[in-house]
Amino acid sequence: MDPRYSVFASRFVGPSGTRLLMDDLGEALAAGEDLCNLGGGNPARIPALQALFRARLRATLDDGTFDRVSGVYDGPQGNREFLRAVRDLLRREYGWPVEVDHIAVTAGSQSSFFILFNLFTGHCVDGRRRYLDLPLTPEYIGYADIAIEADALRARRPLIEHLDARQFKYRVDFPAFDLAADSGAVCVSRPTNPTGNVLDADEMSRLVEITASADVPLIVDNAYGVPFPGIVFDAVEPVWAEHVVYCLSLSKLGLPGLRTGIVVARPDIIEAIRSFNAILTLATGSLGAVLATDLVASGEVLRVVTEVVRPYYRQRVADAVSWCARHFDGIDYHVHKPEGAIFLWLWFPDLPITAQELYARLKARGVLVIPGHFFFPGLAGDWPHRHQCIRVSYAQDPVQVEHGIRVIGEEVRRAWQG
Repeated sequence: MDPRYSVFASRFVGPSGTRLLMDDLGEALAAGEDLCNLGGGNPARIPALQALFRARLRATLDDGTFDRVSGVYDGPQGNREFLRAVRDLLRREYGWPVEVDHIAVTAGSQSSFFILFNLFTGHCVDGRRRYLDLPLTPEYIGYADIAIEADALRARRPLIEHLDARQFKYRVDFPAFDLAADSGAVCVSRPTNPTGNVLDADEMSRLVEITASADVPLIVDNAYGVPFPGIVFDAVEPVWAEHVVYCLSLSKLGLPGLRTGIVVARPDIIEAIRSFNAILTLATGSLGAVLATDLVASGEVLRVVTEVVRPYYRQRVADAVSWCARHFDGIDYHVHKPEGAIFLWLWFPDLPITAQELYARLKARGVLVIPGHFFFPGLAGDWPHRHQCIRVSYAQDPVQVEHGIRVIGEEVRRAWQG
């Protein structure tokens, strides 16, 4: 690193799990069929969704909408028609008392987290330093590096509940989750990337109560959740409170390249996001919002989730779990109960090599995964468990997914034999 770089820049230009993930995605794209990419976060290319969005794009070309949205800036809060459509959906489906000034568009979820994490952490105007608390890890890889001030995140180890059929589930260790006076915000993802964990209603209710009592925002990463893209396999109900901040996205609905994030929060937070957007990007991109507006306004997006998206991923995850049972036969392994999102979280207890070394061996054989230790941002101290896990995407071509799982099984056996 050039010593003339700013301290601010040093938080971004060094090695990171996010950089590893995106480099691997680029490498896989460039290699075409030569790499089996089970490491990325790209959603599946579901034909019915692709046809739907192509039709919407053709309509914007035919009626002149494309010329309007591509030729002018939207305001820094986002496309107004889309904001109204999201407002109406949340009112209609959940009874949330939201207005347009409760909603903003960002340049994707990662942009949302950058704004929110740096809004509530670091050295604050009142002279105090505040931190972002994660009630449990593992958590999303992208949280680790986006706070401008180092060591801004604090995380807790989860409780591990062992289930049947080699499955397990992480639970919030509430006796260990105490919020100090220097907590600036709390963040959870539901469903969780990387594990597919879904916090149950009791866990969410307790987190809402704890954060309300401490007067700190509860940020809920809803990139895979309801109402869209709805990659959740059991019924869940989102919880509204004035201090809760929801981060949604169009990426996992099938538009990751259009970078459209949505934040739902109280108006003063939305006003701050408008200011961030204006300074960082002038305005957010409009195309994703325009393609989705009619789907959201009409409620058609909920039918698409129920009839297309959720059944597709439910079948894919069932296949992936069965392939693990087949190709990991005789291996000591566990898989986190897949309750949502698009990943399997695989745990190999007492693995004689680290997950990083397993990643390197798999990459040498043309299979990309993500080693687990990147998914524990803010966790103090060493914990062997974090070096025994890997994240595997099951959203890609089923033939490739089974091939990758088979190779994982072969390499784990070789590690034990070696």
